Amino acid sequence: MLILRRMTDAYYDFSPLYRSAVGFDRMARLLEAAQRNGQENGWPPYNIESTGESTYQIEVAVAGFKADELSIEARENQLTVAGRKAANDAGDSTERTFLHRGLAERDFERRFQLADYVVVKGADLANGLLTIDLARELPEALKPRQIEINQPKPTLEGKSAKSNKAA
Repeated sequence: MLILRRMTDAYYDFSPLYRSAVGFDRMARLLEAAQRNGQENGWPPYNIESTGESTYQIEVAVAGFKADELSIEARENQLTVAGRKAANDAGDSTERTFLHRGLAERDFERRFQLADYVVVKGADLANGLLTIDLARELPEALKPRQIEINQPKPTLEGKSAKSNKAA
């Protein structure tokens, strides 16, 4: 697999890294996705914030979009935020003449790669910012747990209960 990455007009070939590594195809896909994301136009801007030990928040600037024009979809380990703008204020009966139009009203789709066990907890839209709350929820089987060490209980004579049964 050949992966080229552009950094200040220099291309890097990562394929030697994969010649002796088995099972790292997911990492290769992530690198390719990062390369594609670097080539995007960067719109709409966003922030990713750690709000706790295992909680996160993504803020996407969506000025001019209403809640019914936005969609959020979580599938496998990918979060997709999309905006589909209604046809230029079709409900407005007056003709609008802009001297300058600085607010982008174009459709967008922004993808975020989520780590394993990260789930979307909710989303809010206020003041032109779409805020998405995320949390890492490990299954009980993967959480660390203490294992109790059993010890034989001593009897009145100072011998263990198991050694009395053998006699």
